[in-house]
Order: sequence, then structure tokens, then C-alpha cells
Amino acid sequence: MKIALTGAGGFVGSHLLPLLKAHENVEVVTLDIKNGIDLCDWESVKDIRADLFIHLANRTYVPDSYEHPRDFFDTNVNSTLNVLELARLSNARVIYFSSYIYGHPEYQPMDENHPTQAFNPYATTKVMCEEMCKGYARDFKVPICVFRPFNIYGKGQSPNFLISMIAEQVKTGRVQVRDDRPKRDYIHINDIVSAVDYMAFCKWPTTYAVYNLGSGESHSVKEVALEMIRLTGRSIEYVATGETRPNEVLDTIADITKLRALGWAPKVTLEEGLKEMLQ
Repeated sequence: MKIALTGAGGFVGSHLLPLLKAHENVEVVTLDIKNGIDLCDWESVKDIRADLFIHLANRTYVPDSYEHPRDFFDTNVNSTLNVLELARLSNARVIYFSSYIYGHPEYQPMDENHPTQAFNPYATTKVMCEEMCKGYARDFKVPICVFRPFNIYGKGQSPNFLISMIAEQVKTGRVQVRDDRPKRDYIHINDIVSAVDYMAFCKWPTTYAVYNLGSGESHSVKEVALEMIRLTGRSIEYVATGETRPNEVLDTIADITKLRALGWAPKVTLEEGLKEMLQ
């Protein structure tokens, strides 16, 4: 099998690549801007062929999507369109890495049938890309699996993200967060890549399917911060400034029943994952 992996140099891609390469009789081709491959430039990628395209290459940091919306739409939408077209021409499958696009929950835990809501520019690009995936599956019979990960964390993640930020702050003896009320469903990077790796080599039940990726439970910012402080065994100051973000979502819990039914389940507990972050 030949697998084309986009965004191989990113956080998820760098953890996934070794798993894919460990399989026998598998050739992995990395399509990454760091290697000079611009997925948005059709002329430069139109001859690429593979049996499976795993599309991770997107701009993801939400605050930047407000500062540079055109870049986000250009990169996320056009790269996804080109991957879908390459898959059509290759008679290949696609695993598309989407995001949390449910907005304010109408019920908890949220299954894949929960209404979606483009609640920021980044989420808007993901909603658009999922519609393109659905269209290619419907109109051209391209088999497509869409993953909707909740809050990913793990070693090597940018300190722009909460758990990585706290892991850096504990070294200073003082942890400061803003609003410590919001609760999130945190899933470790090892569980994320195990799900993608599993899906790459299992038999797909349908031509088009969407799967949540989460742990099935939520923890507040305060819970995470205090647990990390506890795990250090040291006396560390904790401060919450109380600053709130507009339109904040206060709780998210993924219903992962659908993916569990295929044989996957998360294995890394939050305590285990936080311990690893502090090592």
C-alpha cells in the first residue's frame, strides 16, 4: 500500500509517521510544505498517486484565523480540495482530519449527529472542507473517513495550547491561567495517532463516515492545572485572572461510541498523559 501523508512535519503528523512506517509492505510519501511541496498549488501536485491520502496539513491556531482569515481559507480549503481530487484520480481512500465543529453543545456527550456550527473562522474552514469531503464521497464514490478530534495534547505540542503552556509554567514555580471554568474533553496524541493508524488498515463499513476522537470525559482548566501541580510534588503558586473570552463554550464531551464499535478505544488516562508532559 502507498500512503500519502500531508502535514507529516506537524504535531500529529510527526507522531503518526513512525506508526505508518512500521507496517510491512507500506510505502509512505510525505507531502509537507517543509519539503517544498505546496498542496495548494495544483500544478505541482497533480501527478501524485497513492492508495490512501491522510490529510493533516491545515492551519489550526484559532486566534490566527481572526488575524489572517484569507490565509486560513486559502490553505485549508484549497489543500483539501486538491487532496480530494488526487484521491479521485488515484481511486484512493481519504482520511480527513477535521476538528471540533459543534459550537455550544445542545446535549452532552455529543455524537456525530450533533448539529455543527462554524463558530470561528478556523471552524468555518473545517465545515467547508467536510462538505467537500461529503460531496466527493457522494458524487465520485471516493471513500472518506472524517475524524473530529476534541482537545489534543501531548509532548511536542506548541506552548500556545493550554496543557503545554501549563507544563512550561510549572518550571517557573507559578501557573497563571485566565478563565479556569471551561471544561474540555482532552485526548492524548498517542490515542489520536492510534485511531488514524487503525483506520488506515481496517475495513471501512461505509463510503463516508464521521468519527469523534475524544476520551468521553471532560476536565476544567482548574482541574488540569491543579493536577499538574500535584504531580510535581512541589509548592507552586496558582492564579486564575478570571478573564473570559466572548462566546466561550463551557463544556465539551465527545461521544465515542461509534468509533469504539469499530474496535478502537482511548488508552492514555489524563493522569498518565500529564505525567508524561512533566517529564
